[in-house]
Formats: sequence, structure tokens, C-alpha cells
Amino acid sequence: MSWTIEARDVGKRFGKVQALAGIDLVAESGRVLAVLGPNGAGKTTFVRCVSTLIRPDTGTLLVAGFDVRKRPRQVRRAISLSGQYAAVEEAMTGRENLLMVARLFGQSKTTARRNAERVLQQVNLVDDANRLVRTYSGGMRRRLDLAASMVGSPQLLLMDEPTTGLDPGSRQDLWTAIRSLVASGTDVLLTTQYLEEADQLAHDIVIVDHGRVIASGTPHELKQLAGRDVIEARVPEGENLHRVAQALAGVSDGEPSIDAALRRVTVPADGTASLMAGLRALDAAGLALDDVGLRRPTLDEVFLTLTGRPADGADDAEAPR
Repeated sequence: MSWTIEARDVGKRFGKVQALAGIDLVAESGRVLAVLGPNGAGKTTFVRCVSTLIRPDTGTLLVAGFDVRKRPRQVRRAISLSGQYAAVEEAMTGRENLLMVARLFGQSKTTARRNAERVLQQVNLVDDANRLVRTYSGGMRRRLDLAASMVGSPQLLLMDEPTTGLDPGSRQDLWTAIRSLVASGTDVLLTTQYLEEADQLAHDIVIVDHGRVIASGTPHELKQLAGRDVIEARVPEGENLHRVAQALAGVSDGEPSIDAALRRVTVPADGTASLMAGLRALDAAGLALDDVGLRRPTLDEVFLTLTGRPADGADDAEAPR
């Protein structure tokens, strides 16, 4: 097993603020690692340390086998960074942007053209490659920015909240492009404010808070930390939520939870047997439902359970730009 990133007791301070207080994590080659955390948790600071934009004060941080403090040039040759905002030239076409970046990487004209065409296909921009970037939508610009990050064929791609501000359709397009890059052999470190995004893309997730790792594992493993499965029943307008809760209480050893705004009742469950018993109890009571089902805890619930706060997409306040 090989590690793309290996962090041991990594610390970083900005004045009186301890941004990283001993981060310990590893990113396995061939997998996508998502780093999640509330505002100010240290995730953006960590990405900037990995990218050599800032130097950690303490600990050991290896990227592609190179120490970021002792051999930053070798680290930069192995990585590429896609930030929160698309950094593309609007007065040039998409293809011209990629050719320019490839040439800045020192590639020959022939190699630059070949790599530009390769990444255009990966992000599905071939048909729009000759359009000026100023005519691109926000989602297309983000995909072009992703392509520019990939034209140098990095071993590791760092993505700091790549879909911030995108509409759901553009977000889905970018997810498809990221999956294509991972399938072609690129390792990815991802920070995101969308927990669904981490659930969709990441093989492994690390949750940080106050500069430390507080939980790590696969999405499935982390969801188990939030507790058991739940029966979730949505009630039509006019139906009595408390009667539904009373019926479901008889099939669970946990207390029902009522969300009046969403007209929803949830209760802890022990698999499909509890669900079937709940359906029989609701039917026997003559209660109507809009929807009912058994679901696992979400990453949002995991996040709230572990940090006591909802996810926040803002940048780390302690990391100056």
C-alpha cells in the first residue's frame, strides 16, 4: 500500500491562532480523500500546506514521498491545485487556455496539443473548445479550470471546494469529470461544503475540527457513528403527526422525533423488520402517509453528531490569502 499524502502531527499557527493542532492523516494512492470540517476547522490551511503555499510549523508532511518543507520543488512537480474560483483567461478560447498552461509546464507544442485534447475530452468540452471563455457558463468555466489543472498530468490533484456556487446540473457535470480523472489514475484530495459531494466522490473521509482529526473512515463507516437506521414517515396536510408518532413508537425502543415544518416523523429502527412492523401499525391505525421508508443516517447527521455544528462552506478564517 502506498500513500500519496502522509501527515504526522502537522501544526500551523497564525499569530495567536492555532490553525492546525497536530493533524494526522494518510491519503491512499488510487482513492479520493475528502477533508470535511466546519468553518475555521483547518481544512483549507491543510490544503495550502500540502500545496507548499505555506509551510507547516511542526510535524512531518510528505506528498508523493517528498517532504513539503525540505523538497517543495519536487512536491510542486507532482501536484496540481484547483481552487474555489475558476482561474481562466476570458479573452482566450478554452483550447488556447489549455495550450498556454501546458506550455507553461514546459511541454513541447506537440505534447501540449495532445494533452489539451486529452483533458478536453475528459471534462466534456471538446465541442466548446474554440469558443471564447467569456461566453462559457459558470459550470463550463469550472470544468475548464479542472482541465487546466490536469494538463500537466499531476500525480495528485488538490480540489478546494470545486463546486462552490454551481447549480445542481453543473455540479453533476463536474462530478462526472472528476470521476473520469480518478479512473484515469489521478489521486484527489477534496475539500467541500457539500456533504453529498463527499458521499458521491470520496472513498475515504476525514473530519477535522479545531485543527485536529476527530473522525475518519469510509462514508459507510462514518454513517454508522451517527447511530441506527431510522423509519422516516412524511404525513399529508391535515393528518395528525402525534398519532403517527404514537403508532411508530410501538415498534421502536427509541423516542419518535417530530418535525412539524416538514410534516415528518422519524424513529430509530432495527432494519426492515421494524419497517414492516411500523407499516402494519400505521395501517391498523388508519393513518394516511405521503411517503415512508427506511434510511441510513446521512453525512450531515454524522457531521452534526461529531462537531455539534452544521457544515459551513466558508474559508478558514485563520488562513490569510
